[in-house]
Amino acid sequence: MDFKIRLQLSTMMFLQYFAWGAWYVTLGTYLATLDFAGTDIGDAYSAAGWAALVSPFFVGMVADRFFAAQKVLGTLHLLAAGCLFWASSITEPNAFFYALLLLMLCYMPTLALVNAVSFHQMKDPGTEFPNVRVLGTIGWIAAGLLVGTMEIETTVLPMQIAAFASVLTGLYAFALPHTPPRAAGQKVSVADVLGLKAMRLLADRSFAVFAFGSLLVSIPLAFYYNFANLFLNEIGMQNAAGKMTFGQMSEILFMVLMPFFFRRLGIKKMLLIAMAAWALRYALFSTGEAWMLYAGILLHGICFDFFFVTGQIYVDRRAGAEIRASAQGLIALLTYGIGALIGAKVSGRIVEHFATDGGHQWQQIWPLPAAMAAVVFVLFALLFKEGRAREEEDLIVSATD
Repeated sequence: MDFKIRLQLSTMMFLQYFAWGAWYVTLGTYLATLDFAGTDIGDAYSAAGWAALVSPFFVGMVADRFFAAQKVLGTLHLLAAGCLFWASSITEPNAFFYALLLLMLCYMPTLALVNAVSFHQMKDPGTEFPNVRVLGTIGWIAAGLLVGTMEIETTVLPMQIAAFASVLTGLYAFALPHTPPRAAGQKVSVADVLGLKAMRLLADRSFAVFAFGSLLVSIPLAFYYNFANLFLNEIGMQNAAGKMTFGQMSEILFMVLMPFFFRRLGIKKMLLIAMAAWALRYALFSTGEAWMLYAGILLHGICFDFFFVTGQIYVDRRAGAEIRASAQGLIALLTYGIGALIGAKVSGRIVEHFATDGGHQWQQIWPLPAAMAAVVFVLFALLFKEGRAREEEDLIVSATD
């Protein structure tokens, strides 16, 4: 991959995640200023879960078969920009949900499409893709720093900034290298798209424990993604959006360090550490102490990398080449779809239950997702058997080096 193409793909990743990070983190804080209840905010965030359930159909049955990926990417971003502008003008919960649902139906497929555009241009995705994908994380960080520094977290401006960024991303996409449809002329079934062919892996107890553990742990995770910014603003943290980007910075650090930890810990311990980190993060938040808040934010690198990235590698090694993509699709459906959807509903109801005239009783809220994560930790520790630990560990280290 020559420098020009790498620069094009890196810019694409930066814009892709800047357009998402500009509004997603602070959405709950903005909606609270419109007097949206906790369930209304949870419903708004559930739009991403609903879209994640539908997105594989669009990508697998339409985009991958009939159209060049960069053109679909550009079109979807322009449509998403229109939805963002529309949503930014709405102040009624039900109408806002449907506007956001349309937005996420446009945006969620682009997550797979930017990867498809990238992989098509790479000779060795295993070594080249991480250097491109990291620009996405940097784009998310840049968006958070911009919104936080401008002190606009309680306003509609982040959504409008994201809309302009999505327009820019959409127009830029049409100038990307040509990426023909991957499955043109091939028969693709619903079972392929939803990862149902990987269901036979659930006959293995450890894989079943991993799959359903992933779903269950995604429920308490929603408390952070949906309500952490609102929490930090309510307790008076200045530039909360900017400071939350420390989590993405730690994500980059731990991604670099993952091969080191794999050699010493292996799959099961990595996953357990991630689950424990989620429980610890919420316990730290419940104290309200400044240094503990920062520690909770910085745990994001462990929370995300040690669970999601480790999980992706585990699935890659457990599934054979025939159903590898199907298996990854199944786990994505369970976590980003079903788990995130349930988490949005549960977190919204609990946050609303502890609402007060001046905000929320956060010291009563955070122990609940901490307990949820702790329960999943115990069940996973008791039921998951890594098996062939040394062999898997060596494979994973070689995959991440």
